[in-house]
Amino acid sequence: MKIHSGNMLDSILEGLFDIDYIHHEDIPNIDLYMDQVTTFMEAQLSSTRRYAEDKILTKTMINNYAKNNLLPPPTKKKYSKEHMLVLIFIYYFKSILSIKDIESLLKPITEKYFHTDNPLSLTDIYDEICKMEAIQVEPFCEEVKQIYDMADKMFTDVPEDEHEDLKFFSFICGLSFDVYLKKFLIEKMIDEKIRKDEQKKEK
Repeated sequence: MKIHSGNMLDSILEGLFDIDYIHHEDIPNIDLYMDQVTTFMEAQLSSTRRYAEDKILTKTMINNYAKNNLLPPPTKKKYSKEHMLVLIFIYYFKSILSIKDIESLLKPITEKYFHTDNPLSLTDIYDEICKMEAIQVEPFCEEVKQIYDMADKMFTDVPEDEHEDLKFFSFICGLSFDVYLKKFLIEKMIDEKIRKDEQKKEK
């Protein structure tokens, strides 16, 4: 898909198609020690860094996730492939959700599918979600283009240099509002699920 609304937008949107994710077959089938886990995650998710010095997942982070019930505890200090899948979900959730919200989301999943006899595995769930996310990229790019075009049509009665700054600011505001609405919706959905689960326990 080619965007004709400016080189900056072209470059950003084309870059979205280059974003890769960790395929389940890339994860070792053997249990890993903590150092091996952090090394693997650093190598696989390095393209998601904004700055070179940013850390992907540290030992402290992983230990805190286990303490806060986001991540099942390791077995004899080793982490399985299923641990790795849960860590990947945590990595992406943590940029927008609180620890409590992530726990609320993951706990039902890990209880039913982490090291259980359920015919549906965590790997199956991970693969299905990756497929869903892959088909969202192009529609998302179209949505971003629409926001950009709206911003470009604003403040047209100001000098050109001011218009560029205001267009950029308006574009960022439009994207930010979209993120705010989605975050608001996610939080409300989590709160509602917690409320319903508590009602079930009381019965």
